[in-house]
Amino acid sequence: MDALLNAADSALRTLFVTPRASRACPTLPEHDHQPNLSDTDRQLSGSLMRVNHVGEVCAQALYTAQALAARWPRAGRPANEALARQLEAAGREETDHLAWTQARLEELGARPSLLNPLWYAGAFGIGLVAGRIGPGVSLGFVVETERQVEAHLAGHMERLPAGDDASRAIVAQMKDDEARHARDAQQAGATELPAPVRVLMRASAKVMTTVAHRI
Repeated sequence: MDALLNAADSALRTLFVTPRASRACPTLPEHDHQPNLSDTDRQLSGSLMRVNHVGEVCAQALYTAQALAARWPRAGRPANEALARQLEAAGREETDHLAWTQARLEELGARPSLLNPLWYAGAFGIGLVAGRIGPGVSLGFVVETERQVEAHLAGHMERLPAGDDASRAIVAQMKDDEARHARDAQQAGATELPAPVRVLMRASAKVMTTVAHRI
């Protein structure tokens, strides 16, 4: 029951409460957070950061659901408290990302996705299924998700306007954190997901990023 209440609390905080980061935003003091961006460049940065913000909303849902599943005893198998704690630790770093991207959206005069509750619900369901299959698959899902996110962020590094150093610094730190989360999950015993599952994950992510870019 405590785990269920914590999961509900996490959902409400993610969707309706301004997140607080435990680490300072990686933008350097000398960076101009309000550079002389053209309207077109500002709109592009806002759209890209909205997509990144949606990714962090989904990350909160995924890690919360997978931690819940790890604490949910399966037939013949006890709760995996160690795995739950690992997932929650990664989730706390993702909360930093959520806070940074939300703050940057506000600086750019852009809004979060209007579909965030839908994205959260979908990601939570996927994370719960992955977590219930077993620890190896749950960790394998983390590895594949973080690898895809890392590649996605690398693409955004190239697409951000040249003058938007603040957004680029945030994305660079997020990219480093996602790569570390994938390595940690791999070392913890992740199982490689089948190729069709990886393809389906990429296709789902493509739909989400395309829609979130505008809505």
